[in-house]
Amino acid sequence: MKGSSSHRASEATAYAEMPGPWLGGRDHRKRSRTRLPALTVLFHPDPDRVGETAALTALALGRPVSVTRLEPLFSHPDEKSVCRALSDRYVSRSPFWLSSPGAPGCVRLDPGEGRIPLAADGVPLSAPQDFSLTELEHGVVLDLSNRVILLLHLTTVSPALPADSFGLIGASEAMVQVRAAIRSVADLDVPVLLRGETGTGKELVAQAVHRSSRRRGGPFLSVNVGAIPASLAASELFGAARGAFTGAVRDQPGYFQRADGGTLFLDEIGDAPAEVQVMLLRVLETGVIQRVGSQEPHQVHVRLIAATDTDLEEAVREERFREPLLHRLSGYEIPVPPLRRRREDFGRLFFHFLREDLRAFGQEDRLRADASGGPLWLPASIVARLARHPWPGNVRQLRNAVRELAIGSRASDTAQVGPQMERLLREVAAVATAPAAPAEPARRKTPAGTFRSPSEIGDEELLEALRANRWELKGAAESLGISRPAIYLLLEKHPEIRTARDLSRAEILECRQACGDDLDAMAIHLEVSRKGLQQKMKEIGLL
Repeated sequence: MKGSSSHRASEATAYAEMPGPWLGGRDHRKRSRTRLPALTVLFHPDPDRVGETAALTALALGRPVSVTRLEPLFSHPDEKSVCRALSDRYVSRSPFWLSSPGAPGCVRLDPGEGRIPLAADGVPLSAPQDFSLTELEHGVVLDLSNRVILLLHLTTVSPALPADSFGLIGASEAMVQVRAAIRSVADLDVPVLLRGETGTGKELVAQAVHRSSRRRGGPFLSVNVGAIPASLAASELFGAARGAFTGAVRDQPGYFQRADGGTLFLDEIGDAPAEVQVMLLRVLETGVIQRVGSQEPHQVHVRLIAATDTDLEEAVREERFREPLLHRLSGYEIPVPPLRRRREDFGRLFFHFLREDLRAFGQEDRLRADASGGPLWLPASIVARLARHPWPGNVRQLRNAVRELAIGSRASDTAQVGPQMERLLREVAAVATAPAAPAEPARRKTPAGTFRSPSEIGDEELLEALRANRWELKGAAESLGISRPAIYLLLEKHPEIRTARDLSRAEILECRQACGDDLDAMAIHLEVSRKGLQQKMKEIGLL
């Protein structure tokens, strides 16, 4: 069913002119754009419908909204003029209701007569339930008749997406801001610093900046600074003259020379050795490099894009990173959001990866809905459960999980859940049965001199803090309100809680084979910090 978007546009205009409770969410003083409740399709029997959104402007204006197979109308962010109802015959014409219960920013979900089997975040609903502003910002996964999966969340009133998406998947507010940042800086030659957790797609953003720049005809080279041994970093980056070291039988160009006229992407810049930081600073200041073993300077014209998942300011305070280099690198910064903060993009990303894999096997038709309404190849419940996962490994972790699903299901009539995805689904189930807690509790930094005593920390609280901080001891200590030395003392009392240094070579090799060389997945599986695991692997010669 098609319809005009003019009525919804007028509602949005009216909403934008009134001080509604969703204006700016919790950060309303820092935001200039209107935010309002919305429903986004994460799963539909017709996969082309995934990613469609219905902005609930009527709800923001204080009017209840009914949800059936016929309403509200959904549209793709890049094609807002075409609006369609859900139109799945297994979703009843008898509605469930969304309304404003009175508390600022809250939404009440009322199952109504209950003719649509309805679950919210995995819990079946038989009575009205209120969702807070915090829960809406995190996103609530709604399962309709185990056929359609929606995300109830907050969105912004914005125009249709521009045609150029830079090859980045997603229409969330966070990704709209990333694209705006790319457009702002691409045609300039200033260095760019990408900040974001591991697995968020920082290299894809770097490639988008390069492709949109005046250097697009030149080379784009990517190097993981953290993976280069410190003894080789200078020669790898800046090159080496003949005879500079054993085996250097000819002049060897480094990454900077090979990227001349183009863009050099330095990932994990926070792990650059101290001597390399000095050389990088000189290149950024002068555009001149000096190969190892040579006194001859070489002028290069390279646009530098760096990326990090660490707190460089903290590294500066700890004298692990040079402050002048930080200032030079951050000519323009682009924050790359974690997947948990762009949950409305989950369905698009999931099906993008699944289509890629099924197409490679010649099985893309498996995603087509059965016109007779028969069983789906991919059960909606799998997507609903995965959508509730926090995805600490972000888009990279999701990509690996989807690949396992596609490969493991090649010879099956229905999608088969492999060991990695089964582990993820178990984690989701464990979270669903745990006591309620804020979706993303802020890390607490205890002022100096007010640390808790380690004796106050119980076993469960310690484990909870380690898992919440992905086994990084510094973050866990801060969230517990204890000092870093204190958390080491606690770990000594719990020998069953391992750190990366306790891992054996055989255990790491076995995990490496199971996780396909994905360091993030390995760290999650082994329950150790990523950096600790990386250091351990370097020490035993596996990196």
